Amino acid sequence: MHDDSPSGYGGFTRFLHWTMAVLVVLQFMKLGNYINDGEHWIGRNIVPWHVSTGALILVLAIVRVWWAVRQRPNRPQPEAMPGMVKLGHRLLYACLLLLPLLGVTFLIGGGYGLTIFGVNLVPRTDVEIPWLAAIGELHSPIALLFVLLVLGHIAAALYHHSFKRDRTLLRMLGR
Repeated sequence: MHDDSPSGYGGFTRFLHWTMAVLVVLQFMKLGNYINDGEHWIGRNIVPWHVSTGALILVLAIVRVWWAVRQRPNRPQPEAMPGMVKLGHRLLYACLLLLPLLGVTFLIGGGYGLTIFGVNLVPRTDVEIPWLAAIGELHSPIALLFVLLVLGHIAAALYHHSFKRDRTLLRMLGR
């Protein structure tokens, strides 16, 4: 596995980052109930995989946190990382871990069951568990917060690239 170095991120870090970026964009396509009816391409092809994609994101997020902790001494260290930048990154990681878990609580709490990649892990019961469903209701508002965090993350990377002209974006691109 390609370790990180002070001059750039290694191949595994970049693989995790960009794979998760694609999966998160696919998850964002679920936003808005207008695509759930199956009449739109997204509703037919992306939405049915929302739960399975979320499970994959959870597994990759756990791996990513483990890898980030392991690589911390090797990673590029900006001269000064302001508190807001650290907070933003921590919130991004928190959302990557929390959103799939909240999705599961929503499904199980609502009696919908849980099927991931065609494997029925929790059967549908149509019996609601109100307290679990109530916790699961946080999935949507936190997803909207996550959208804002991701847009801020992209804007910050583009700002560094276009205006500060530093290597922040280039390091994650592998250059």
